[in-house]
Amino acid sequence: MELTTRYLGLALKNPIIAGASPLATDLAAVRRLEDAGVGAIVMHSLFEEQIAQDQIKDHLDRETIAGSSAEAMTYLPEPGEYRLGPEEYLDQIRRVKAAVSCPVVGSLNGVTGAGWVEYARHIQSAGADALELNVYSVGAGAAETSEIIESRTLENVRAIKAAITIPVAVKLSPFFTSLKNFAMRLDAAGADGLVMFNRFYQPDIDIERLEVKPTLHLSDSSELLLRLRWAALLSGQFKGSLVVSGGVHSVEDVVKSIMAGADAVQVVSVLLRKGPACVKELLAGLSEWLISREYDSLDQARGSMSLEKSPNPEAFERANYMRILNSWRA
Repeated sequence: MELTTRYLGLALKNPIIAGASPLATDLAAVRRLEDAGVGAIVMHSLFEEQIAQDQIKDHLDRETIAGSSAEAMTYLPEPGEYRLGPEEYLDQIRRVKAAVSCPVVGSLNGVTGAGWVEYARHIQSAGADALELNVYSVGAGAAETSEIIESRTLENVRAIKAAITIPVAVKLSPFFTSLKNFAMRLDAAGADGLVMFNRFYQPDIDIERLEVKPTLHLSDSSELLLRLRWAALLSGQFKGSLVVSGGVHSVEDVVKSIMAGADAVQVVSVLLRKGPACVKELLAGLSEWLISREYDSLDQARGSMSLEKSPNPEAFERANYMRILNSWRA
């Protein structure tokens, strides 16, 4: 079965991408991912705060100022808690590129326009085949309007596209006021792809220690539905690549994502739970499903259930929302 696809203009042997995760820090795990058959590997994100902390530490070391730092720095992890510092991150991209033949995608989460651009250039120079912009903006300030957040992201995309030549994907959260409008503006700004969606990790409260504690919950297939909706709505509208990320755990999840209009899917939680070998199961199951339904290729199935092509387009519209509510019986 022909499972090849294109993502960000890159030729992938299949649509299963290993999404950003700690696995990319381990070369043995990276090799197991390729042996299992992944179409591409996304590096874990490099955060601009890591770069700033590293630079401040170097400055303090040079000035030999003991026991002093900016107050804000206390909110960040200790340098040793980062899996890889900025320079180590770039070195790891080089090592991963040397270890595998599939495309390797860098991931960057910036704060300032200059920070986004500077390290986008470094990631390209390190050999990444593409760059994923991990847009993680909570918008907690009351004065920060949706337009400010969107405009800032668009400006960063334009600046990065002007600074580098490798393709750029934008990994979004689902919490934009008018997501389709924003997607079209990202398209016009030059984004080569959209990854849907980022997962905001929700803080919990430790009532004994009286402190906020971070929590990490791996996804499950129930999170897929939101991704399917937006893939189906954007398929045929957004010119670049569409990728579903979050909630892809089974063969059925992969098939649904492709039929909604995704060019590829990113998997992380299922890799962390089952290991890289699960990729072989997903690929074998995907081939078997397509063959049993007499599809000739993955391309034939792609977008077949999108809003543009669905035999029941209202399923993605307001009318179906009302129908679902009215269908409930105790």
